[in-house]
Amino acid sequence: MIRNYFLLIFITPFIFGFTSDTENQNQDAIHKPLSVGLLPDTQGSGQMVSVYPMDAILQKFKKLGVDIVIPVGDLVNQGATHEFEDWVRTAQKYRDAGMEFLPLMGNHERSFAYKVEWIEYMKDFIPEDAVHMQDAQYLNYYVVRENVLIIVLKYYHLPIAFQWIKGVVEEQLDGVDHIIIGSHDGLIGAKYGQTRELIVEGIKGNDLLMDQWDEIRSFFSRHDVIWVQGHEHMYQRSVIKAPIHLNTGSWTRSDGNYRLPMYTQIISGNASYKGYEFRYGEREKVQAVIQHKMNTMENGSEALDANASVLYFDNIRVDYESWFTSHTVTNNDEGRKELKNTDWKLMDRFSRTTNRCERIVYPNSIPESTRPIMVYNASYRTNECFADDGSIARLLDGINNIFNRIDTTTRTLSWRPGFSRAQSQMDLARLAYLYMFQDHRPWDPNLNRNERLETGDNEYEVIVPATTIDLKEHITLSWLPATSETVSDIIIVSGTQNHSGIYSGAWGEEKDLEIDAGYPNSQPDGTAKQPHLLPEYATKRWDVETAVADTYVLQFEGNSSVDSEYVTLGFLDNGVWAPFTSAACVVDAAYEEGMLDHLHDLSRNGNCLHEPVAGFDSSHGNRWWVVLNSDIIASLIAR
Repeated sequence: MIRNYFLLIFITPFIFGFTSDTENQNQDAIHKPLSVGLLPDTQGSGQMVSVYPMDAILQKFKKLGVDIVIPVGDLVNQGATHEFEDWVRTAQKYRDAGMEFLPLMGNHERSFAYKVEWIEYMKDFIPEDAVHMQDAQYLNYYVVRENVLIIVLKYYHLPIAFQWIKGVVEEQLDGVDHIIIGSHDGLIGAKYGQTRELIVEGIKGNDLLMDQWDEIRSFFSRHDVIWVQGHEHMYQRSVIKAPIHLNTGSWTRSDGNYRLPMYTQIISGNASYKGYEFRYGEREKVQAVIQHKMNTMENGSEALDANASVLYFDNIRVDYESWFTSHTVTNNDEGRKELKNTDWKLMDRFSRTTNRCERIVYPNSIPESTRPIMVYNASYRTNECFADDGSIARLLDGINNIFNRIDTTTRTLSWRPGFSRAQSQMDLARLAYLYMFQDHRPWDPNLNRNERLETGDNEYEVIVPATTIDLKEHITLSWLPATSETVSDIIIVSGTQNHSGIYSGAWGEEKDLEIDAGYPNSQPDGTAKQPHLLPEYATKRWDVETAVADTYVLQFEGNSSVDSEYVTLGFLDNGVWAPFTSAACVVDAAYEEGMLDHLHDLSRNGNCLHEPVAGFDSSHGNRWWVVLNSDIIASLIAR
């Protein structure tokens, strides 16, 4: 959920794909709030379920009031009867307390248990009203809860089930506002990903995923799908870019606000007794990584993580929180006490609605020679975002100086003569650049490395060198209808304070962004990413509840029917609307670019020094602006 943090100062979109009437048709319908928790892989080692992390996460879900839990596969490790029994025993007490479970099959169930054992132990957890895909009963199914469509898929079944998914969405679209699709592995992934496994390194003739590659991303983007998965034993939230050539139709202003052509992918983290390092890194061709965290207890990492992520749905709004707790438990003979006394920290979140504008804000580490290129921009400035009541909001100023950084490991891609889709080293590199990585060109750069792939002496491999990646921010401006306490519709600004200046090595070990350089050749100009001086208020901690955003400016313009004499710009603070600043401290001036650097020059009396910097542009009637350093919920309110 959005929270507000105000320190010294209170604290564009390139917009494609629009918010359609179909997506907003349920705004007037009343649905009860619904919360969906993501339970990562619970496989242990040998014939073991990681019962202590699993129980700790479910206990966290219970405290958060979670309604539905999606166990994202690899519930067990080797599929032994007692593993399933341990899993069921741990989950059953929470099911008895009212949580609904929607389990899906991972590769460990497929490899060791498959259908007989899976159905035997999971049939009582899968809801009776679930609708199953023909010939894939208990493997691919869906339910509708409130205005949320939830589809779960067996491991590797995305290309197999995609046409069925399309039919389900078309059938249910009139009654839902939100779509979750859960599976064990993802289209893109972090360590894995079906794009790498089935296309780039795929078998010649196995073209089902490749033939649907563009259509899948376009369909998920058009319907604003939230994809959730496991398999990776690390946490990652990213956006997956869709091809715009399959988004048919043209846009007019009456269609509503544009959205970027992309959908959200959440890799749910870890509930296991092992963690994985970050391999291959960001697939820049189709992906922008927003948040990433892992712990491996290897190579300087001193712990493992257990992750508890929750999606909250309330009519057209969705809020997301992801929590973690670190531990050193590696088997079921230890750790009861350690994971009974968990210290959960909030590490990621967003809030948005189906009526929104958005942009990707890049870190302020891009070389000067690359800054004019395409969308690689570190500014928070956006275009106008329109509310249904005629209000207009936008961000005017601010630079992304607080960002997180992460390393990857060196890996290889491989091919086999007569077997693989690729039939030479260069053919393999071609596929990797076509489907995964950005082929660096001065006019189309790769921000993570100017030689993303290397060809070594082994003609059957292509090397993906270790590199250093600076994470991006996904900034959204979302609209909610006015309430009895507001004079205008309500704007939610989200995504500004998810980073705090953390630098993690590829195994999760701690580094220092202000001291440690990145890997050689990790910049597009061939140099290494350099230490980055953070603002003094950057916390460098995994706790976004206390994180402080880069300073930015929100502008809010009311519609022509609003009399500015009787309103002011306010924010929602713990459920209560309050003005950003007192009337005597509002600056009577338009905001001008660069004013952030000279706030001390503004004409405000001494009593205003501890109040937020806010202004009213009288030359435009109903235009207000405020200087912020947090996510915020704002609206015009009565004075």
